[in-house]
Amino acid sequence: MSRNSTVTLAVVVVAAVAAGAYWMTRPSSPPPAAPQIETDETQAASIDTSSVVEMVQGAEDAPVEIIEYASYTCPHCAAFHEGPYKQLKKDFIDTGKVKFIYREVYFDRYGLWASTIARCAGPEKFFGITELIFKGQSEWARAGGPNEIVEELRKIGRLAGIDNDQLEACLQDGENAQTLVAWYQENVEKHEVNATPTFIVNGKMVENQPYADFKKLIEAELGN
Repeated sequence: MSRNSTVTLAVVVVAAVAAGAYWMTRPSSPPPAAPQIETDETQAASIDTSSVVEMVQGAEDAPVEIIEYASYTCPHCAAFHEGPYKQLKKDFIDTGKVKFIYREVYFDRYGLWASTIARCAGPEKFFGITELIFKGQSEWARAGGPNEIVEELRKIGRLAGIDNDQLEACLQDGENAQTLVAWYQENVEKHEVNATPTFIVNGKMVENQPYADFKKLIEAELGN
């Protein structure tokens, strides 16, 4: 998946979520139209993103740091997490050689909603819920309109052990949604990310590639 990411897009996503807050608890009601709100970089930069928790696996002092930028609505990201990621975790993350940081990219409001569900129960459940979201991507992302999609995401949250009240609190937290989008914007501008998945390996951008090639790259960083 590839998109140009702009401050305007980010704020439109926030506007869509804010506009949709009331109907998330009313699945039978049609969503209101999302206002097309624009802002400038100064306004976006004024949002404090320090409260956003980085989702990390592996040893803090690992010799190789990998940042993955991914969208929950990106099929290539789902394919990576269904296959190469599991091998990466086994070979390098669980062995203390790689510190893995997962950062969400919001190309659409559905990806933002999925991120909200993934983060709802905190870091302890984040990667497990992320696995469920990617595994079920072909079902929830094609469930129909916004009401149907958000209900399928709720089901994933409940499957992960999040109760309904907590799910609704997370989905309707407009301030958190705005903070997440500002955080996403900061990250993609810093690393010039415009496609997913994108990887930053020890500060260098790496495109999605077969795991055998990715493994060789990591081993080179390790000096093997």
